[in-house]
Amino acid sequence: MCVGAEYRLANGSTRCSGRVELRHGGTWGTLCDSHWDLQGAHTLCQQDNCGFALSIPAGQLFGTGDGYVWKGTFGCERNESRLRDCPVTALGTTECPPGREASVVCSGCLGGRLVNGTECSGRVEIQHGVTWGSLCASHWDLQDANVLCHQLNCGYAESIQGGAHFGEGNGTIWSDAFHCEGTESCLWNCSRMALGNPGCSPRDTARVICSGHFEALRLLYGESRCNGTVEIFLHGVWSRVLDDQWDINDASVVCRQLQCGVAEKAYNPSKSERGRGPVGLRRVQCAGNETHLTLCDNSVSETAQAGIAEDLGSIPAGSRRIRLVNGTGRCAGRVEIYYNGSWGTVCDDFWDLSDSNVVCKQLGCGHAINATISAHYGEASGQIWLDDVNCSGNESELWECPSRGWGQHNCRHKEDAGVLCSEFTDLRLVSNSDCAGRLEVFYNGTWGSVCSNGMVEVTAAIVCKQLNCGDRGQLARDFAYGEGSGPTWLDHVSCKEQHSSIWQCPSDLWKQQSCDNRAEETHISCSAVPVTCEVSAFPDQEKLRVVGGEDGCSGRVEVWYRGSWGTVCDDSWDMADAKVVCKQLGCGSAVPVPGEAAFGEGTGPIWVETLNCRGTESSLWDCPAKPWGESNCDHKEDEMFLLHAIIFWKEDGSNCPTHLGHRPGPPISRTPTLVPFPLQVKHPPLPSNFPGAGSQRMSSKLQPKRGAPFHV
Repeated sequence: MCVGAEYRLANGSTRCSGRVELRHGGTWGTLCDSHWDLQGAHTLCQQDNCGFALSIPAGQLFGTGDGYVWKGTFGCERNESRLRDCPVTALGTTECPPGREASVVCSGCLGGRLVNGTECSGRVEIQHGVTWGSLCASHWDLQDANVLCHQLNCGYAESIQGGAHFGEGNGTIWSDAFHCEGTESCLWNCSRMALGNPGCSPRDTARVICSGHFEALRLLYGESRCNGTVEIFLHGVWSRVLDDQWDINDASVVCRQLQCGVAEKAYNPSKSERGRGPVGLRRVQCAGNETHLTLCDNSVSETAQAGIAEDLGSIPAGSRRIRLVNGTGRCAGRVEIYYNGSWGTVCDDFWDLSDSNVVCKQLGCGHAINATISAHYGEASGQIWLDDVNCSGNESELWECPSRGWGQHNCRHKEDAGVLCSEFTDLRLVSNSDCAGRLEVFYNGTWGSVCSNGMVEVTAAIVCKQLNCGDRGQLARDFAYGEGSGPTWLDHVSCKEQHSSIWQCPSDLWKQQSCDNRAEETHISCSAVPVTCEVSAFPDQEKLRVVGGEDGCSGRVEVWYRGSWGTVCDDSWDMADAKVVCKQLGCGSAVPVPGEAAFGEGTGPIWVETLNCRGTESSLWDCPAKPWGESNCDHKEDEMFLLHAIIFWKEDGSNCPTHLGHRPGPPISRTPTLVPFPLQVKHPPLPSNFPGAGSQRMSSKLQPKRGAPFHV
């Protein structure tokens, strides 16, 4: 009998997958176990802080090893929490029959657990580095809790209220705010913010009660936890539900069991969304009022063939979601709603701050700073879900506001509505250099300084890396880059090595005046500067440049492919594509340039045609496109763009109240100003080969209609 043994995973593609090896008598060897099951695999994954077991692959996926083989029977009771406490009957060394090597693929989710409760309920603790601590409840919601329950293989979140019997945290308390969409597999995959968040007392820590394993349901491949392909947890395994007569009554029971509201649609998913695992239930027939799917008439099947077309999908009302698209953060962008299985936009008719406030509040993004119209964050395609929205501002969800009704509108996508929320944040270094300067953050619609009290050098390195200015940085002293004039937003920023951005670093609360004086403002000098467009730091397959402009940030787009530079065709080219190029080159925001081949025609190959970026990609290579090298364009269609601000001034000669320009300065799209006519328009100097160069009159493609607002 082997008790207190050690285990490890070998030959896996990650540290959380591989062949199970057992240390017995001081010697490591492969565990050969004909009774290895998911329960044992779950325990091993949990012990190694790897989440839960996704599968126990058959065959020799992770090899056979070249050392000892420990043949034994692993026996772990369900209530035992540590694998070393689970006895293994060791039967000596021998060869292992093919396919009997114990192996596991764990979910790999790190740093989240429930304590002082059960396996699927308790007080939430997260791990920073090697330190576990309770999580503040101030930003904790059901979306976040659902992701943690899924991460722990505990179904969905039934409640985040109460749970006083889970006790108070008596150690470290973390103030991280998670902003989950609900489809993430791990809590740490969610957007996360700690900067400026308030602390909390031990009695105000996060808790959750998950639904647990027993006959649990989940919906896969959807846009939220409340829509997708139906699976049920039976006999320790997630299994498919098959039915060729699936209807709205059946879907209603699924939605009720998952606490997702009323079913809006029942469907058979596409081939790419069908399951491939074992079949748990067949021929489900519900009256519609059952509380659990297993209470409906059904046939339990253990032998049904997998891969047939009868998998089931459900879209409950609870699957409605809202997001902001084409901004550079989660709290600014074009408003989009997920309804009836697809994303769609909101028309800007009567769109105002009251409507935008509801969106910001719904997303946990504070209040609205600006309600943008006329597709300020770019035009979408597809559905337009709402028009003539007229919120009072007190609604909790946008679709509760009066409107024409779902899908009823008289708009086109040039009227897509957007919003800038107060919790939108950005970062910059203010000086004549992009990679050195006074540190400022954008918050509540305004740029402000950061105080240096208690700041360590690792903070400078994190800022430099976040701004694509290298991996090292130094804190400069004595007003190295001048005094600021705005708010001093933050103090006592405490970054550690494990943080990947300054937003994850704890600090004091946001305040207009955090510094005692301007001498406390933070100044940073990075050790590297961004590469120019001609000398790219990208690997060969991701070299990008603009040619024909004056400053390296305007011109004809060219990419390196198959050993040579070539151009990009302008078929379907739009601002979303240009935005990705600007971001990849570190050149700020994109401004459209009219005309074909405005910066001259290319002479080499035309590598790319029919790009379809969303605008959120970090590289042009991440965007969907027609296969590279297969183009029917000619060079007069070469794409170009200009990365300068368009400057407006009033007839009295004073500047319009807006921030303009390349870093330092906020992106133009984030601080829109509505400028009515009459006004004069001036653009930056244009290249000599640009149509109309020398004239201060805008092209007709950039001229706003008289009497209409124009966004800058």
